[in-house]
Amino acid sequence: MKVHDDIAAVAHDSADPDPWLAMYLDGSVPVFDTVKKAWINNLRSRSRQFLLPLVRPLARLMIILLQLWKVIAPKAFTSSALLHRMLVWGLKTWVRPDANWLILRHFHIGSQNLAFIARNIPGVTVPMNPLYPKKIDDLIDHVFLKHDINLFNFVINLNKELRARNIEIEKIANPDFQDIQPDGFAIEDMPNRWTNFLDLETAIDLFTPVYALFLTDSDFWRATNSLQMDEPIAIYVARILGMPEQLVLLNNKHPLVPLTTLRAGHRLVLHGLASEMLFALLARTKAEQHTAVSTSHEVARM
Repeated sequence: MKVHDDIAAVAHDSADPDPWLAMYLDGSVPVFDTVKKAWINNLRSRSRQFLLPLVRPLARLMIILLQLWKVIAPKAFTSSALLHRMLVWGLKTWVRPDANWLILRHFHIGSQNLAFIARNIPGVTVPMNPLYPKKIDDLIDHVFLKHDINLFNFVINLNKELRARNIEIEKIANPDFQDIQPDGFAIEDMPNRWTNFLDLETAIDLFTPVYALFLTDSDFWRATNSLQMDEPIAIYVARILGMPEQLVLLNNKHPLVPLTTLRAGHRLVLHGLASEMLFALLARTKAEQHTAVSTSHEVARM
């Protein structure tokens, strides 16, 4: 995956230090290096600097007007098919390659994070519907809507099983990481024309009113409140790994206090970052487990 610019190549000037370079070099946030480069290149882009401050208040105003309209005509213009066609067109035409890569990657890591949890709770069977789009056109199959439905269905089905069987999520001595495949995404190269300039946040804020227009009110609320499930998902993983300290970087500190849809764009970006941090934690723990097993086998052969 190629990015527009390379933050790692920025020279350090001690008299005028680059804040984006500091953010990139800081190792406290657990995400893959390629992800951090793409993320920061979007943060430092001109579209985020100049367009986002204009787009965000207008997008929020549109959300208010559309939700008032939905009170009068709740089913008017509702069409998941048209929504996804417009999203696919917008992504292919206007959005930066690295931002598109982050968006497609989000579906892969979300599927793998949930699969890890389901596999590592003994006695529980949860139906799964993994989403692995390899190109933007794959998203036209209602993938954005399916992603939100998958997330909430997973939490509901898992906890119904836990309650029915009186099971608690507990630490696993040797977790099974077969679902965590950080090198197995095979995402195709993204469109890279002169029109592909929008950063991730600006694109999401622009697309959010489109969500509000073409989804039902309940679908829109569910889609924009994905962040509400980040803490429960992270708690499940922390219990399985026995690593509660990893919850420190969570964006949502209480899943029972949802915010309104006005901050939907920003909250969806936070949801994406939380998913990346969780996936990086699982990938790193998998690598450490593999190293420990290899070392024990070498010692045993001595």
